[in-house]
Amino acid sequence: MIAITGATGQLGQLVIRALLDKVPAGQIVAIVRNVDKARDLAALGVTVRQADYNQPAGWPDALQGVEKLLLISSSEVGQRTQQHRHVIDAAGQAGVQLLAYTSLLHADSSPLGLAEEHRATEAAIRASGLPFVLLRNGWYTENYAMGIGAALALASLYGSAGEGRIASASRADYAEAAAVVLSSGQQAGKVYELAGDTAYTLGDFAAEISQQTGRSIPYVNLPEQDYKQALLGAGLPEPLAGLLADSDAGVAKGGLFDAGRQLSQLIGRPTTAWQSEVTKALS
Repeated sequence: MIAITGATGQLGQLVIRALLDKVPAGQIVAIVRNVDKARDLAALGVTVRQADYNQPAGWPDALQGVEKLLLISSSEVGQRTQQHRHVIDAAGQAGVQLLAYTSLLHADSSPLGLAEEHRATEAAIRASGLPFVLLRNGWYTENYAMGIGAALALASLYGSAGEGRIASASRADYAEAAAVVLSSGQQAGKVYELAGDTAYTLGDFAAEISQQTGRSIPYVNLPEQDYKQALLGAGLPEPLAGLLADSDAGVAKGGLFDAGRQLSQLIGRPTTAWQSEVTKALS
């Protein structure tokens, strides 16, 4: 059986949909915090089990009979290392034969603050002795596309990424890659650096918004702290504003660029063009 944690999340649902094209529904386990939110998955024939990253006692039952496990990183920044350890420990006790983890692009050397918890999780996985495969995901293009509305309202796209290049891909691209790995053999020990085929700067991104809308939307580059203050002024909570500003500063240092095309090689097609995500957001 193949289990997916965080299965009702945006990535988790896409992974399961992609897996359904490769293996029977009866071989898939969706592990969720709230079973009521997984009724659509159960209707597809997927087994739904309850477990919470914060409650280690529930994981042994959730992983019973599971051979392959995709640990999708928690969204609770600052708490993720301990949460992930709960799952890793239970996976070891359950005899899971392959643990896949959604890490961060070049996590071992990334300048992004987000990488710290990913590095700690990777270390815990290696120390567990479990056979593992690391899916080091780059940025979702949707991360920037969801800010297009604000850019249009402000008539500018603000950031702190300088001329840093972003090799992003769609969330569905990363989900498909995870499904390929989980449904394939001989994956233990592999580390995939997953990123989009083409890269862009935020200046390029702003130019694409301008081209598609017929409006002039320039990119305004700010120092990291100034960008953080702008985000706080827009109403974002301090932790999120700091995270976004730090991530942009990491982009300026090359933290979200990779030219290896391992993602498109895994999924057997080009990654989704970032321009199409701009179009989707505008529609």
